[in-house]
Amino acid sequence: MTGRFENRVAFITGGSRGIGKSIAETFTEEGAKIAIIDIDTEALQNVQSEFKEIGFDILALQANVVNSHEVEAAMEQVMKEYGSIDILVNNAGIIRDNLLFKMTDNDWDQVIDVHLKGAFNTTRAAQKYMVQQKYGRIINISSTSALGNPGQANYSTVKAGLQGLTKTLAREFGKFGITTNAVAPGFIETDMTKATAERIGVPFEDFLKAGASKIPVGRVGKPRDIANAVAFFADENSSFVNGQVLYVAGGPTN
Repeated sequence: MTGRFENRVAFITGGSRGIGKSIAETFTEEGAKIAIIDIDTEALQNVQSEFKEIGFDILALQANVVNSHEVEAAMEQVMKEYGSIDILVNNAGIIRDNLLFKMTDNDWDQVIDVHLKGAFNTTRAAQKYMVQQKYGRIINISSTSALGNPGQANYSTVKAGLQGLTKTLAREFGKFGITTNAVAPGFIETDMTKATAERIGVPFEDFLKAGASKIPVGRVGKPRDIANAVAFFADENSSFVNGQVLYVAGGPTN
């Protein structure tokens, strides 16, 4: 434990499982105070209990990133509890995969709302605190799907959109001591990839093996691989790294 995030407060959306939970664990291990929001109250209770068992108290709040009022209320509660918001990780996401001719309006709207409107709501709420304190780290979770992926017109669109948002915010916020970067995971072993395997009718273990066979390092990614990349961008020493997209995929992406 290096303690490089001692006295820092990290606010993580969708932090109750998978990549978000791993990011929370990494920051906690390195001294940060953690606040996570999610819509799943049971998952929030479970993750809070898990952290408490290993000696860490986290603030686990029920809020929907699509609802700006709920996001702002959660941010206010974190400020009252911890006194600052130093790191924002826009991780909340869903998939509604389908080929375009089968994709419904709801499939499209839900994915757009959670990923893009959600990141807009949380970043707008957090930036006023970061600007006041002249410090902040914003990390958006994109994906290699931003480069295009059949069956994911909605998901690919939002992940590419997050990269555009990242580069724009880097230009807007840099003068306030706030950096904005994005991590774009490749094939990561999560509940989301398990859902993809189910959708296409492939046993999950076979799906993982097939994925690993195409990756130069010979394995699929783990949530901790993404958490480590997020921690790099969140580090105080990364203040000259701004507006970047880091693909974490075990090899080149093109």
